[in-house]
Amino acid sequence: MAERRCRECGAPLTRDAFALSRKMINRALQEGYCLPCLARHFQLPEDLLLQKIEEFKKMGCTLFFE
Repeated sequence: MAERRCRECGAPLTRDAFALSRKMINRALQEGYCLPCLARHFQLPEDLLLQKIEEFKKMGCTLFFE
């Protein structure tokens, strides 16, 4: 399987960044955003997105464990 890349800047996507893109935009999303582009898209600081990733994992969100 090919490495996933950010649809905005082309940077490699981490599993967490892809999962967060799906969580925040659309669960069926096939192309995600890296954290800097996702932060820019939603006008949020990256550290807040990192906190949300940890919260969603603790809640057991299955998107982060696929």
